[in-house]
Formats: sequence, C-alpha cells, structure tokens
Amino acid sequence: MKVVINTCHGGFDLSYAAVMRYAELKGLKLYVFKRTDSGYCEWIKSKNNTARLSDIPNYSLKPLNSRGSIDNSSYFSVHTMERSDPILVRVVEELRKKANGFDAELKVVEIPDDVKGYDIESWDGIESIHEEHRVWA
Repeated sequence: MKVVINTCHGGFDLSYAAVMRYAELKGLKLYVFKRTDSGYCEWIKSKNNTARLSDIPNYSLKPLNSRGSIDNSSYFSVHTMERSDPILVRVVEELRKKANGFDAELKVVEIPDDVKGYDIESWDGIESIHEEHRVWA
C-alpha cells in the first residue's frame, strides 16, 4: 500500500496545482474562496458539481446550513484526506515537487499490504508511519 507523508518541518499541504489535479481525477469542482499571502487556500465544493457563482461564499463568510451553523460539508480540506487514497498517491507521483504545498515536502511511502493498521505521526510537521500496536493503561 502507498501512503503520502510530509518529510519537512511545516506540515502536510498540497499545492494549488495538486488540488486541482486531484479534483479533476475525482470529478469534483472546487473553488478557492480564501487565499492568504502565504499561498494557503481554503476550498469550497460546488453543489452538484455545477459551476454557479452563487455556490462560492463571500471571501470572509462561511456558508451556513438551515440551522445557522457552519456547513462543513461544503468544504474540501487537504488535511482530512485519506493519505492512502490512490488518487492522492497518483497526483503526488505525477507532479512530484510541484505537488508540494506551503512548507511541505511530500513523499510516497510504500508499506507492506499485510499491515492491518497504521498511524501517521508528526513531529513539528515531519511525518512518519507507524504500524498500530496495542497499548493498555
């Protein structure tokens, strides 16, 4: 199994090009609705994959659901992606260094298929993969 990790201080992040390629392969329509000077982006998924400007919220406002709470289902976040997603692995392998987001240096690591579970551990943004083990307290 292949898993994507970050190998430098900073943290896991994808470049704009990598997110757009991922969305293309997944059949998603994504729009940047907030971008900082550092290049960090927040993304919104269009409803029903239609390209309507009304689907993109105001730069500083988050879309609300019918109860007035933030509608998180409208958002796409690289930080909640499944790191073993074959499409993510493909994008990182295709784009190589161009897949790296802000303060990221991504790497595809292959772990044995017989590993039943794993954790991605991070120290100051540098990640490593650890096979799950049992702990009792």
